[in-house]
Amino acid sequence: MRKFNKGAVLALAGAAAVAGSVAVSTPAMAASSPIAACGGGSYHVIDTHDLGAATIYLMYNGSTNCVVTWKDSSNSTSVEAWLRRQSDGKIVYDVGNYSTYAGPVRLSAAGSCIGWGGHYGSTQWISDWSHCG
Repeated sequence: MRKFNKGAVLALAGAAAVAGSVAVSTPAMAASSPIAACGGGSYHVIDTHDLGAATIYLMYNGSTNCVVTWKDSSNSTSVEAWLRRQSDGKIVYDVGNYSTYAGPVRLSAAGSCIGWGGHYGSTQWISDWSHCG
């Protein structure tokens, strides 16, 4: 039976916990608005859907679509943002117990329609195919 140094095991476990919390919380603290989350001023809002305590934002910058589900208040309720390209069915999504928002999820869809949506807690919304181009 192999023995492990208890201090080394605890240090590794602590480092893993910190790394895990940074990976989960960094996206939620990185931006002050849905547009900033997508990458700043080059994006503009082209559609939204209200989920009650959160809003799904669909943005576009001239070549790429971006979706963010933005919470009205900071909490640990599960939130998701997703985007799908109709031409090949490719889907991108982000889901987690983020404090502020899920996303950004980005997808170029030139010449294709998109589906987009998200959820906040138990409230989910999915668009029909739209924004065809």
